[in-house]
Amino acid sequence: MRYTDWFEIIDPAFKSLILPNVHVDLLYTGGRWLEGPVYVPAARHLLFSDIPNNRVMRYDEVNDTVATFEAPSNFANGHTLDREGRVIACEHLTRRVTRREHDGSLTVLVDRFEGKRLNSPNDVIADRQGNIWFTDPSYGISTPYEGALAESEIGSRNVYRLSPDGRLDAVVTDLVQPNGLALSPDEQTLYVVDSGVEPARLMAYALDYRGCLQASSVFSECSNGMYDGLRVDAAGYIWTSAGDGVHCLDHNGRVIGKILMPETLSNVCFGGPECNRLYITATRCLYAVYLNATALRT
Repeated sequence: MRYTDWFEIIDPAFKSLILPNVHVDLLYTGGRWLEGPVYVPAARHLLFSDIPNNRVMRYDEVNDTVATFEAPSNFANGHTLDREGRVIACEHLTRRVTRREHDGSLTVLVDRFEGKRLNSPNDVIADRQGNIWFTDPSYGISTPYEGALAESEIGSRNVYRLSPDGRLDAVVTDLVQPNGLALSPDEQTLYVVDSGVEPARLMAYALDYRGCLQASSVFSECSNGMYDGLRVDAAGYIWTSAGDGVHCLDHNGRVIGKILMPETLSNVCFGGPECNRLYITATRCLYAVYLNATALRT
């Protein structure tokens, strides 16, 4: 494909975020529904989930190879790194959020809210204060394809904040299916996708200095397919998966450009030594593209 085939420039601002003469790299194919990418700088590798196949895959950017990292994975979905570089995972089958310690052992961070089992934790992020934020829709208990068929014990689908002291708070309780989430660079805005409505919405929640939610608003509605996973670059632009590719949203929620892709996307994350390579998980494939945009270094 030509350079111009990969990118759709809707607003001139998008042109400054992409590089001339780059192309989207196909890194792997053979998954059933790839999700949950996280880049681990210390290892120079990317971990990503192949949920229906119940495994986590590993892309080694040094050797340009992909291999199975963990199987079974408890139908793991979203991943992130905490401030100490430990991998945090959302597991559908066990309905919990876990942390992989540096010695390889596994710590269960949370699996219940007010004594009731979580639904199926989906996506997760960590802030600078040590809080863990995650979404808990019902996708992993609505079908055995991505987990195990079960009834919701909680009876709602929430966004949670797990404090460093172990306190778990349901901070958003009125979304149909909370999905991907991200924080603005200054951590004063929490973005959450609601993929259970049509069109799918990206919600924005103002946070105070304690990380408590204040006002909320509909930040953007998806024009093709649905929003799912997203990341925010250092300048505050949002890069989110959609039905026709990666949509880039400006600070007002307007789509200013797209990275056009041949299949439905699930999620994205920044990686590479300069944090300027966007990794893209899709239905069956893992892709990557270099951008003139970077993520904040943790």
